[in-house]
Parts: sequence; structure tokens; C-alpha cells
Amino acid sequence: MKTAEQYEVSLRGLNFKVYLQGELVENPVDHPIIRPSMNSVKMTYKLAEEPQYANLMTATSNLTGKTVNRFCHLHQSTDDLVKKVKMQRLLGQKTAACFQRCVGMDAINAVDSVTFEMDKKLGTTYHKRFTKFLLQMQEEDWTVDGAMTDPKGDRGLSPSKQIDPDLYVHVVEKREDGIIVCGAKAHQTGALNSHMILVMPTIAMVKEDADYAVSFVAPADAEGITYIYGRQSCDTRKLEGGDIDVGNKQFGGHEALMVFDHVFIPWENVLMCGEYEFSGALVERFAGYHRQSYGGCKVGVGDVLIGAAALAADYNGAAKASHVKDKLIEMMHLNETLYACGVACSAEGHQTASGNYIIDLLLANVCKQNVTRFPYEIARLAEDIAGGLMVTLPSEQDLRHPEIGEVVKKYFCGVGGVPTEHRMRILRLIENITLGTAAVGYRTESMHGAGSPQAQRIMISRQGNLEQKKELAKAIAGIATK
Repeated sequence: MKTAEQYEVSLRGLNFKVYLQGELVENPVDHPIIRPSMNSVKMTYKLAEEPQYANLMTATSNLTGKTVNRFCHLHQSTDDLVKKVKMQRLLGQKTAACFQRCVGMDAINAVDSVTFEMDKKLGTTYHKRFTKFLLQMQEEDWTVDGAMTDPKGDRGLSPSKQIDPDLYVHVVEKREDGIIVCGAKAHQTGALNSHMILVMPTIAMVKEDADYAVSFVAPADAEGITYIYGRQSCDTRKLEGGDIDVGNKQFGGHEALMVFDHVFIPWENVLMCGEYEFSGALVERFAGYHRQSYGGCKVGVGDVLIGAAALAADYNGAAKASHVKDKLIEMMHLNETLYACGVACSAEGHQTASGNYIIDLLLANVCKQNVTRFPYEIARLAEDIAGGLMVTLPSEQDLRHPEIGEVVKKYFCGVGGVPTEHRMRILRLIENITLGTAAVGYRTESMHGAGSPQAQRIMISRQGNLEQKKELAKAIAGIATK
């Protein structure tokens, strides 16, 4: 396994082509806007080095018998699935941000079982190729970015009917040595902190969309791949040189548009090419794994937000108010309900044909459906407890100013004995998680990450077995079944 420092060094050896705010970035690792997101991924390596976290952060590879980082592991039991959720909660607590590595872990577990079933039915060799890649991923302890979401263009049209064919990633040429792909993947979490990209189709497809039913792996800095870094609220505060106004100076997350401009993929790295009938299964399984993930990572960040809200109440002198106590209880109740869903869908998982374990898809979708709601209420209650000062505070420069700094300290103090700076820091942290850069990995991502609320409702409808429930009601009511 890589150490945290070895991980950072490995990123410095990559040659990304990335644009941020209209400028080509020469050194993504040290760019002040990008660096906090790298620190979050770095934590997945750092904790794996610490003996007290080994049970959660590492696992025994079913391929080699060696100890590997759990983010590189194929789940071998329901215990593995539960430990995944616990690991994600831990990392959320340690970073209060998106640590970005979950999407690759969810991708490898989905691709493993689907390629196995493809080979069994069609006589292809995709699973053998995938296993070779996975062995190298484990050996090198790679961070892999799972790439599923296409720009999609007109949602009412299939990939092959779009006015611009590049709105979905597709094969534009098949050669003796590999394929050429064009298109883009949007909202790519942690793309610039990754070593490899694992591309998957984004929707279930039909025969006419066969060129778009493509899955492959590619180096994150492969020739022809360009990244356009996504804006985040308050992101330029990171350029100001201070740390209070950022809220969470050390950690963060990022998203990017990943553009493929005639990128060559050798056949050994191709994991699906035209097998459209398996695209739906791959999407469904990846989405299920990723919806399970949100019962861990969002809960960990929620733990930090709840703690920050409680501190804000302390610093405001309102901690003894009954309504504040009740709001904190409600925040904890909602947060633990999300965690319960993540654990439940894991404990109810089962083995796939390839041997790895998958979660209970119905409960995973219930988990994510709750995630589209509860973090918003947790954030609302945190903002309520924090008070309006959270969004009207003067800047850190004002606090440090030789003339007006003492004025800021005088009029923005709360409970005696608590420095005004401490109060400002905790309010900025709440602002960061609910409204600022961390909101990308908490509030808004809770709505759209791993699929929109309607996507989960569709899956709940499919998995809910309504007809069986009707039969149960008939039996109790004494209605004869034909």
C-alpha cells in the first residue's frame, strides 16, 4: 500500500491538462483551490497506515491474499459491506468533506460482476481484462475515478438521437489494437486526484445505442483528456491567504468536466464495447453501491456539522434553551437514520455470480432517497442554531486589522471566556458545510450525487414487490387467490 506521502508524490508525476477559471493549471497538486481536495484523498492513505484503523481501512485481497486499501477491494462478505460504510463515516468525520475515492471502489465492484456475467453469456474476455487491471490497482494502490455521468444533452432523446453525438461517450473508431473514443463525463468527483479513470455507460441502452455502450480504463492524464474544473461557492476565498473565512482550510472536494477528444484505448483496457444489453445492469449496480456509500460519508460530515452547531449554541449562550436541545436531538436522529439505512442495505447484501457481494438494492435506494432530504433539514437546523451572524460576519482581514480588529472582537463576542475568533471559526465552518465549498460534498451532492431523487423512486418501484404485498393483504383479508 502507498503511504500518504507516496500518494502525493505519485500525483506530481502525472501530466494533467486542466483549466480552472479560464487558465491552464501547471501544478494542480499545489494550486490553492485544488490542494484541499487532494488532502482529503490523502487521508484515505494516511488512516490506512494507522493500526487503530486497520480493521476498517484495509482488507485482505481475494486475488492475492495481501493486505490492500479497502478502496481497492472487492467486497467478499456482508461484513465487508458494513465495514465500507463505517470507513466512510470515519473519513467524513476526519475531513468534513468529500474524500472522493468511493466512486472508484463502487465502480470496480459493479464492473466485476457485470463483466463476469457478460463473459459467461457471450464468451467474451472482459472479466479477465478487468481482473488484470484490478491486480495492478491493488498493487499500485491507485485512486481510481469512476466515470458514469454523461452531459446527456436533450434528456428526451437517446444517445444515438442527440444533435451532437459527443454528448455521450462513444466509440468513433475500432482498430486492430484498440478503440478511439470521444465525448465527456460530467461532475467527475476527484478526477485530478486520481491515477486512473474507469469509464462506464450512464443509462440502459438499446441496439441503436451500441456505440455508446462502452466501458474502459485509461490513465487519468492520457493524451486527449482535458479537464475543466467546476466552480464552487466561496472557492476564491482559498486564494486570500487566510484560513478563518474558508471554514475548512485543510480539506475539500472537487468536480470537473472530463473531455475525451479522440482518446485511444487499447483492447486490453476495454471492458464493454457494444454489449448494450448489459449497460442497464452495470448502471443499476454501480448506482446501488454508490447510494449505499451516502449512508456513510454524508453521516460522517453530518457528525461534524452537528458538533459545530452544538458549539455555536455554546458560544452564543443558547445551549440550555430547550428548543436548541431539541433541534440538536433531531439532527442526530436524522443523521443516525441515514447511517442505519447504510448499514441495513449492507447487512442484507448477497453474493453475485462472480463471488463479490452486492448490497440490497431496495434498501440502498431507500438510503439515498433519505439522503436527498435529511441533510437539507440537518443543514437548516444548523443554520437556525448558528444565527444570522453566520452570513453577515466581517472578514478575517477585518479581525486582523490593527485599527478595527479590536472593534470586531468587542462586538462579535458571545459567551465570556470564548475568544471571538473561536466563534467566528465555528460559524465559518457551518457556512462552509451548508453553503460553501463543502456543500458540494454535503448539501447539493446529497440531492444529485448517485442519481436524482426520481432515479431512486424508480428503483424503489421496481424493487418494492408491490404484487407480493397485495397477496399478503389478500391472505389476511381472506380473499381467495386464483
